Amino acid sequence: MPRPGFLWRHVIINTKNTWLHGDERGFRSRNRAIRSSGDYKHRPPPQEYRKLREHFQKIAGAEVHFERHLRPIVGRAIASYLRALRYRVLSVAVGKVHAHAVVELPEARAIVKRIVGEAKRVSSRAVKKWLPGSVWAAGGEFVICESRGHLENAVSYVLYDQGPAAWTWCYRDATDEGMFARKRPRKRLARRR
Repeated sequence: MPRPGFLWRHVIINTKNTWLHGDERGFRSRNRAIRSSGDYKHRPPPQEYRKLREHFQKIAGAEVHFERHLRPIVGRAIASYLRALRYRVLSVAVGKVHAHAVVELPEARAIVKRIVGEAKRVSSRAVKKWLPGSVWAAGGEFVICESRGHLENAVSYVLYDQGPAAWTWCYRDATDEGMFARKRPRKRLARRR
């Protein structure tokens, strides 16, 4: 479990302009003043917040996507930055439009936001040759892992459920190379005597 004063968190960050207010997958405003009736699993009615969606699509600009060759660079930058600050990192995944990390961070949410913001800045600078300008959307999700089971599920989700095109890294890996198309290990069946 976490060290005193820390919490395990599943951090989720999106690239810029990939999940806008009024999104058909559901959304909520940062201060929760506007909230759709659905989410990405149970989508809201298509007409809900249609005008808001159209407005943001007009002003937002192009979505930022990480091409396959950039995903390891971004992931290694995030993991290296967090580990250099002595935070324990269990897993990192980077896909086309978002990244996940399971990391032990301080309890205070304001400090977590600052740390993750700095990790986003460092990873953005690592790919500025290919993606100049702003790469990450503001904020992110910093889900507290409430139990050992929740923590194990978060690590498994980050490593195995991001799809074959996602780059992943795990603390058990022998190097910092990470990999694409990580396969879930087969469960061993207990032998009968």
